Amino acid sequence: MNNLKNIKKTTLSKEWATLDRIDYEYQFKNGDWKSVSRECYNRGNGAVILLYNTIKGTVILTKQFRMPIYENTKSEAMSIEACAGAIDNNDNPLETIIRETEEEVGYKISNAKQVLTAYTSPGALTEKMYLFVAEYSDAMQINEGGGLESENEEIEVLELPFSKAIEMIKTEEIIDAKTIMLLQYAQINKLI
Repeated sequence: MNNLKNIKKTTLSKEWATLDRIDYEYQFKNGDWKSVSRECYNRGNGAVILLYNTIKGTVILTKQFRMPIYENTKSEAMSIEACAGAIDNNDNPLETIIRETEEEVGYKISNAKQVLTAYTSPGALTEKMYLFVAEYSDAMQINEGGGLESENEEIEVLELPFSKAIEMIKTEEIIDAKTIMLLQYAQINKLI
């Protein structure tokens, strides 16, 4: 990029992830160079999956407490979401979502189809999400799920009629962007 120079990164925090302030000069379309400063939160990339059952017409979602939502709107802190997790170590997105599916919702899947890739908040987060779908059956359930105690997770597993999940977007019971994208993908592509 010829319109970007003098990039300086200052780490503000390295607690759970890395928060940097990035100062840079950017040349606007009118030719002016301006000094700009932005904060950038880097927590790595993630993977998310919508599990669906065509025979029962259901989807598997999770419900868990989210502190950032609580900070914004306390009454919405118990978030209903598709199963998701951070891409750890040297795993690829598919390996990650297979592992997270077992840990969070208790289903053993061997494969999933990646259908979308998206930045959910590109103005502040570096996180790129890899979005997957996979069919599930009752026979694939190997445990109750609920997340890992070692990661301080307490996840409620929800099996919902697909039509109810779509309605929950309209009633704002589901307000998580990645989950909305996957439910709408399923609806548009008539997966269920």
